[in-house]
Amino acid sequence: MNAQGRKSGVQTQGQWMHQSSNPKDWSWKFWPAVPLYPYSKRRTLCREIVKDTIWTFDQLHGILYTIVPIRMTVVKLEIGGLLVYAPVAPTLECVRLVNELVIKHGDVKYIILPTSSGLEHKVFVGPFARHFSQAQVFVAPHQWSFPLNLPLHWLGFPQERTQVLPENKSLAPFIDEFDYEVLDINLGRGAFTEVAFLHKRSHTLLVTDSVLSVPEDPPEITQFDPYPLLFHARDNALEIIEDSQANRRKGWQRISLFAIYFCPSALEITKPGQMFSDALKAPQHSLKAYFGLFPFRWQDNWKQSFDALRGDGRPFVAPILQILILPQAPRQVLNWADNIAKWDFQQIISCHFDSVTEASPRQFRQAFTFLEKQPSMSEDSSGSTIQPLLEKDLKFIRELEADLVRRGIATPVKEKV
Repeated sequence: MNAQGRKSGVQTQGQWMHQSSNPKDWSWKFWPAVPLYPYSKRRTLCREIVKDTIWTFDQLHGILYTIVPIRMTVVKLEIGGLLVYAPVAPTLECVRLVNELVIKHGDVKYIILPTSSGLEHKVFVGPFARHFSQAQVFVAPHQWSFPLNLPLHWLGFPQERTQVLPENKSLAPFIDEFDYEVLDINLGRGAFTEVAFLHKRSHTLLVTDSVLSVPEDPPEITQFDPYPLLFHARDNALEIIEDSQANRRKGWQRISLFAIYFCPSALEITKPGQMFSDALKAPQHSLKAYFGLFPFRWQDNWKQSFDALRGDGRPFVAPILQILILPQAPRQVLNWADNIAKWDFQQIISCHFDSVTEASPRQFRQAFTFLEKQPSMSEDSSGSTIQPLLEKDLKFIRELEADLVRRGIATPVKEKV
């Protein structure tokens, strides 16, 4: 599929849905539970994806201004009411936006926690469920917490309304409108679990972390406050960056490399002496500017790494999952992907990065060929070969995986299928 074909299908937001301009409505007082940027102030952006049927609610999270969207999806039920997939922080603004949907389409009936390991998703479910007291909460199997493995109701989940998604899918009260498939990998000290949902009527696949797509331009939620984008658009600590769309795009693309690879090949870390010397000369020394500290240098070929990462917007599996998690059970993962590839969907909504990716079941399945001994050459709908991620950019995560195995924290990966 070409770049034009992969543009988001997001429709214009209705006039009756609006973001708040009052900072009090963005407040999230439980931020210390998962202390990620933007901490206590979390704005929410609601967009209608399928008219009168599907809406996404974007917020931000990240570390050191490496900020990416975290997303909740709300789907209207044919029988009336709403299903919520992967809640975000229920700020006053977020709850007000959901209630605007409730007024028009009916109560929130079902809240889905589609992961057992994604703390950034799990932490919001209990507080969100308290705002919608009529909703049943369904969670992915094998929930766990660290350092103590506590019962869900100790973590704020409403005990009388929370249950594990039925293994027998015919017992799920929403099965007429949705199908779902559970990936559940035993990692020894916990489980990696993801539940993909298919909304049959709109031909939409909902996933959490398993696949994602990186947009070329910064998502709209990142542009409410462009400071993180401009922070990472700089080439050194001494540069004063102009606020322009080109620089916002540059910052977003570098943020994407940080978020996906942690330490991409085109990034150089400045030595401490040089870093502190540059900080003394930096034009800003506020806390917001980290007192002038900026220990990064980008090589001239950084854009090549981003273009390979984006891959014209194709869906792919994040390297941390490709290297550390999914190879622990390659046959199980491929069976899961094969089952999903039998579904009839035309677009994917992930919980991170791009909100909507136009993709076929075949393209979804191709994202998992890294688990195969002899993966076939993949082509998109235009006949162009779909290139894998650059091996040089995977180096840091491969070295991390090897170190974790040496320390006994992780186990060696299984043989490819």
